Amino acid sequence: MQPDPLPPPTADLADVVVGLWRLVSREDYDRSGRRLIDPVLGADPLGILAFSATRFAAQFTRRDRASASADAATPASSAGPAVRGANNSAASDGYDAYFGSHTVDARAGLVTVHLEGSIVPANVGLALTRELRVAGDRLYIRLDTNTPDGVPITRTLVFERG
Repeated sequence: MQPDPLPPPTADLADVVVGLWRLVSREDYDRSGRRLIDPVLGADPLGILAFSATRFAAQFTRRDRASASADAATPASSAGPAVRGANNSAASDGYDAYFGSHTVDARAGLVTVHLEGSIVPANVGLALTRELRVAGDRLYIRLDTNTPDGVPITRTLVFERG
């Protein structure tokens, strides 16, 4: 199964993205259309995303983080640095959090986030670009990245306002 198409971009995208958003779903698909489960955040993570006119903050956590083993929940350990995919941040111990500034290209339907702070120091300074759409009370983000072991994937996140 391939991810559903995103709604078309809207001219007021920079205005309608402003607000607090709760994660509804986060799904990864490889090029053959097979759904892959993120080994760090799991199949059904919790998340929140906040946008102001120029600033943003994001937090994601593995739903069962309290009971997850360190080996299953994190690519980062005392044995080495956190692993991140291309065009993506790294998480630590089943948790990912970062904040910074953002710019919206409404015509292209893109947001670029500039990470100023993160739970993983190596994320600081990254500029990440994602497809961004808002339709009604839903926010859609799509990005091409890869799994920690290098498999190319398309990640789609769906949020609801509030």
